[in-house]
Amino acid sequence: MPNSTSNNKPAVLILADGHVFYGQAFGKIGKATGEICFNTGMTGYQEVFTDPSYTGQVLIMNNVHIGNYGVKEADVESSSVKIHGLIARNLEEQFSRKLANGDLNSYLEQNNIVAIEGIDTRALVAHIRTKGAMNCIISSDEMDITKLKELLKSVPNMDGLELASTVSTNQEYELGDVNSPTKISVLDFGIKQHILECMVSRGAHVRVHPAKTSFERLKAFNPKGYFISNGPGDPSAMPYAVSTVKEILNEKKPVFGICLGHQLLALANDIPTFKMHHGHRGLNHPVKNIITGQCEITTQNHGFGVDPEAVRKHNNVEVTHLNLNDNSIEGIRLKDRPAFSVQYHPESTPGPHDSRYLFDRFVEMMQ
Repeated sequence: MPNSTSNNKPAVLILADGHVFYGQAFGKIGKATGEICFNTGMTGYQEVFTDPSYTGQVLIMNNVHIGNYGVKEADVESSSVKIHGLIARNLEEQFSRKLANGDLNSYLEQNNIVAIEGIDTRALVAHIRTKGAMNCIISSDEMDITKLKELLKSVPNMDGLELASTVSTNQEYELGDVNSPTKISVLDFGIKQHILECMVSRGAHVRVHPAKTSFERLKAFNPKGYFISNGPGDPSAMPYAVSTVKEILNEKKPVFGICLGHQLLALANDIPTFKMHHGHRGLNHPVKNIITGQCEITTQNHGFGVDPEAVRKHNNVEVTHLNLNDNSIEGIRLKDRPAFSVQYHPESTPGPHDSRYLFDRFVEMMQ
């Protein structure tokens, strides 16, 4: 099936360290800024683009081809594309999936996403792995390098940036069987749709709350448990959320946190977080469950982590999962109450479903 072609208009990518890369524009013509990061997954690009945790970031898709199976209305994690910009090697001019609703280029145009192709993404990823995450700018409507470098200087750093409240729901909503005894209060810091589906499909009735909801309002739902969601930005810039999680823990009901929720659970126990060198993003990261001894292939998207030394020195926190690539902390649980969290994404969209047992565990704890 034919799709709309990229327009062959020149575009430029500039990194904060001064490196300049030239390519061709696709998506919206304009400028995009943010922190550059890369995803190692070969599929699932639409789910990745709509993940609210990518807010504020310009994404490198490390696979050689992008757009080769088009886009489909159902393959989303939120109501819109959340990445700030896209960097690719080759935009495919044909898509092969018969169920697709359209092509990637048009989809990005409709969502106002500036993108650049023709970049040696393998070399660029190798550079980021060496130098670390940094800000960048893509431009297809201005090619003056001096002007663009000046604009890039004004882009805020992700370290210290609070973004979760900007992508959270603005109003409460409920999903699932209203007669279910398994009621879950969800704190939404940028939750993915499939996380909610993983709870609803297990018979839960969930109420999703805005990021800055008070504990009293969360408790008013009379939940059997609390869920702390994923989301973008620096967890240490969210004292309002840390305070709420502390109140939730005092309730001594089951608590489950994913990604940003994992980091907030750590902060609520006085365990600091830190900005990672370049983060973990992809659908093929190996993690070991050190409680069972089993390994999982996981989906990940995070640029912050939990301080490993502080975790191991904590009397009331136990490490449950470790990343097999770098031994970073991927899961913790509290010893004195039913609260646990993982740094990775067990809903796994995209990715293998090795870790969905964690939702079963959460539901069992509430029952």
